[in-house]
Amino acid sequence: MTENEFNVLRSAGFVLAAAVAVGLQRWRPHAHIRGSLPSNVGLWAVNLVVLGVVCGGCACVAARWAATARMGLINVTSAPFWIALPVTILTLDFVSYCWHRANHRIRALWRFHQVHHSDAAFSVSTGVRFHPGELFLSLPLRLAAIVAVGAPIVGVIVFEIVFSMANLIEHGDIDLPLALEQRLALISITPALHRRHHSRVRGELDNNFGTIFSFWDRLLGTFLDNSSAASVDTGLPGIAETPGLRAALVLPRRVFGRPIP
Repeated sequence: MTENEFNVLRSAGFVLAAAVAVGLQRWRPHAHIRGSLPSNVGLWAVNLVVLGVVCGGCACVAARWAATARMGLINVTSAPFWIALPVTILTLDFVSYCWHRANHRIRALWRFHQVHHSDAAFSVSTGVRFHPGELFLSLPLRLAAIVAVGAPIVGVIVFEIVFSMANLIEHGDIDLPLALEQRLALISITPALHRRHHSRVRGELDNNFGTIFSFWDRLLGTFLDNSSAASVDTGLPGIAETPGLRAALVLPRRVFGRPIP
């Protein structure tokens, strides 16, 4: 698979994920909160250009190099694809959990990650509201994880599509039926669980770090239950309204929302 084919498949997966998430948000809205779409899409566009220049298909390159050099757990053990695929998804999602948690613990990382939390209008577009500095800093860890596990290229593609789907849906202003929500929360991160993570209350935003699976939070003591029946005041403590694009890009100059020394 070439880098261009990789990017086309990844882009198609993102479009599908966005369509499903927006459809669910319109079908079963939770709080009808809107207003941050322009700045969120603006940040997404900036990141698309920056990451496209810096690392257009580097995940594909890393996976191909690992396979050729027989680097990583899957390649060393010659694991069949039916094992390689779930191992890839589980490993990369766990790495994402660890990175997300580090963003809440390390001052320099939080400076960038707070841009994501600064969206007071929690909705699908919040899922693309990231400072380019945060995404750029995550690249070495992401590529190292692909090589270390020996993830196959198809496995990386599947992971990125599933990750995009989970990320956009969990950021959705979506109200799920309680019974369904309780079942899904046993394994996956629901919109209600992630909405709690975006609370303005400091004791709540340091929980529910998972993206695809909720059992990382359960196993590591960062799970905080929530349901669509609860109302959560979302946003960044210390900032009343969602910063626009220009303000978001310079927001890392100051620290909000965490008692970091």
